[in-house]
Amino acid sequence: MASPGPGGGGEIFVEFIVQGSFVKVTAIDPASGTEAVTMGPAGAPRAALSDAAVRKLRYMMQKKNGGG
Repeated sequence: MASPGPGGGGEIFVEFIVQGSFVKVTAIDPASGTEAVTMGPAGAPRAALSDAAVRKLRYMMQKKNGGG
């Protein structure tokens, strides 16, 4: 899955890895290589899990760029 990156440009890749009753969700900004990881229940909607990981990635990128 790819979605608009921080600032509206680029892409963010989202990876889901099921580990038992949990899902590990990783959001990756391919331009910088920055990754954000979140965990959630395996039964949770993928959109909600993806949104949480992307929000965390955007927060991390904002802090990295001195905006936080």
